[in-house]
Amino acid sequence: MPIVLDQTEARVLGSLVEKQLTTPEYYPLTLNSLNAACNQKSNRDPVMSLTETEVLGAIDSLREKNLVYTFHGSTSRTVKYKHVMPSVFELEPPAVAVITLLLLRGPQTVGELRGRAERLYEFGGLDEVQETLDELSRRDEPMVVRLERQPGQKDARYAHLLSGAIDAASLPTRERVTVASPSNERLDKIEQEVAALRSELDEFRTSFGEFRKQFE
Repeated sequence: MPIVLDQTEARVLGSLVEKQLTTPEYYPLTLNSLNAACNQKSNRDPVMSLTETEVLGAIDSLREKNLVYTFHGSTSRTVKYKHVMPSVFELEPPAVAVITLLLLRGPQTVGELRGRAERLYEFGGLDEVQETLDELSRRDEPMVVRLERQPGQKDARYAHLLSGAIDAASLPTRERVTVASPSNERLDKIEQEVAALRSELDEFRTSFGEFRKQFE
């Protein structure tokens, strides 16, 4: 039976994969860091405002689907979260990058995927992106689908199928799609640093709590 993700599960999974590839020094992620990653205002479409309770619910569901598991480091008891998407779906790095972008930003053209994938995987060109999409769409259980071009759009977009079949009529029409600007990249970096500080604060609170118990 194919794995089907709801919108929150897709955002959580995509965020875990993205942060592993772009900020490995802060991975695995604490709940605070993961929640911040899911709610980023840059590089996300749609922008979401998930609560920690909603993220935890998605984590529990993803664990049942064997896509996410908890991690306890040797130096801290703070619970962190890791994904195993590539092994579950048998994905090579180019496919991981494409699926991650589609999970986080919705349907995109080949050119948009190529331009946004730099931090996830360095594609040699548009042909390699297209080849990756074609391979994903030709699977016994296809993971992506090509959408018909919208009025006023030059190129067709592609969407992931991890949330089930696509209802093209329900997708928003886009007059213009802009690739992330340098200002958005800076905002993304700031959000990552804030998430990392939250993670370190969580670990400090846990360690301090354990230290204080020794004197109670």
